[in-house]
Amino acid sequence: MTAVDPHRPPRASLLERASDWFDYAPPPPASAPRHDPVPPPFEAAPPLAEEPAFVPLPVDRERVSIDREMLAGRGMLIPGAAVTPLAEEFRLIKRQLLIAADEVAKSDSVKARAILVCSARPGDGKTFSAANLALSLAAERDVEVLLVDADVAKPDVPRVLGFEHGPGLLDAIGDPSLDVESLVLDTDIPQLQILRAGTRGHADTELLASTRARQVIGGLARANPRRIVLFDSPPVLAASPAGVLAGLVGQVMLVVRADRTSEGDLREAVAQLAACERVSLVLNSVSLRPGGNRYGDYYAYGSEA
Repeated sequence: MTAVDPHRPPRASLLERASDWFDYAPPPPASAPRHDPVPPPFEAAPPLAEEPAFVPLPVDRERVSIDREMLAGRGMLIPGAAVTPLAEEFRLIKRQLLIAADEVAKSDSVKARAILVCSARPGDGKTFSAANLALSLAAERDVEVLLVDADVAKPDVPRVLGFEHGPGLLDAIGDPSLDVESLVLDTDIPQLQILRAGTRGHADTELLASTRARQVIGGLARANPRRIVLFDSPPVLAASPAGVLAGLVGQVMLVVRADRTSEGDLREAVAQLAACERVSLVLNSVSLRPGGNRYGDYYAYGSEA
């Protein structure tokens, strides 16, 4: 029991008296709670702006019309016509080339959109294949096509498509003051453009191997991120420019004529194209057995190449 001092004056408060009896000590003074400054709320980040659609710079270009009757007479694809077995074949070809282009783009986005079309010997169908491939690619919704006549010794693209020869690739390479885009031809086929071979000189192969040629050819792809550049090159075993151009593109489409290209020519042509890592073969002039059409009547399903 706790003793109480009889001489101590009584406290008025019952709590004060109870603290003497039961040794209640007053609680220590409580310190004021610490108030850390509250950081201001983060401001909301502005929404990411959508990447603007590519708009090419305006260029004053010559416009040519593609001769549909000439295409029909040569057994080629006709834009807007009913789908044929040939159209289906080029659909398969272009799809494989576009898939390969996506792979090449992982390391070189400019080369990925440059494709060389060539053959081992003259007459194997390289220009026929290049023109049909360009027509088929032009039907794609997200692609624009530039067909370059790079067979500078025997340029055949104007004859096949039905327009006149004129200044083109060689002129732009030989004259640094010329803008190659001003020599590109617009056509009456949406998303298809043409660059003619241009004016021949005495050292065309050396011109194509020059630094200026690399700049011009690379600039054709850089000018438009949606553009696929197709080069119709000279035959590999008939002229040297094909091997030079192979080093400037992401892939090569080598046209093989089934009834004429020998295994020796094919092996030699592939060796000459070693500067390009991706070489695909396209078999031309193949005779299918009667009733053996790969697509049957299904090719009438669509309407575009």
